[in-house]
Amino acid sequence: MYIPPAFKDDNIDSIRATIRGARLANLVTATAEGPVATPLPLFLDESEGELGVLYGHLAKANPQWRVPRVGDALVIFMGPEAYVTPSWYATKQETGKVVPTWNYVAVHAYGPVEFFQEPERLLDIVTRLTNKHEGSRAKPWAVSDAPADFITAQLRGIIGVRIPVSRFEGKRKLSQNRPEADRVGVAAGLLASENQDREVAPLIPVPA
Repeated sequence: MYIPPAFKDDNIDSIRATIRGARLANLVTATAEGPVATPLPLFLDESEGELGVLYGHLAKANPQWRVPRVGDALVIFMGPEAYVTPSWYATKQETGKVVPTWNYVAVHAYGPVEFFQEPERLLDIVTRLTNKHEGSRAKPWAVSDAPADFITAQLRGIIGVRIPVSRFEGKRKLSQNRPEADRVGVAAGLLASENQDREVAPLIPVPA
């Protein structure tokens, strides 16, 4: 990932927060015939290894786990993102020398990928993923709510994914390269938006 110095995020707590907040990731593996990618939910077990271990699962019918791989896997996590119009820049009024851009938060994780089929390991991963995404609901659903024989049958249709992370690349492109007046304008413009762009507004570095 291209990361200019102003946008580099090498803070492990910030990187982990981006991963926790990403509901869906993209698992990319390289093969002799080109890259293969699958969108899927993953979670980071921070207690394993130096940088943590990513876990998830694929459909067994997905050929990605069968194709011989070249090198490490890449997992892409996207955080909040938003279009930035030059109309929000104070510089537009001063010189007119402005163009649109996109602000976003992203993390790339790299590491060797392991695919596994052991039922007990799959059940653990499915249970942990379910608890992660059901935990905030008023009446969370649990894997144990379904009949055990049904869950056993479902597990036969998936392949587990385990990726010990060897390195992270973090990027927070949030108008840090713009003058303060431009950043204030961007934050105000995003906050007034009527869609998910509002999520980016509090991330823009502006004076308190």
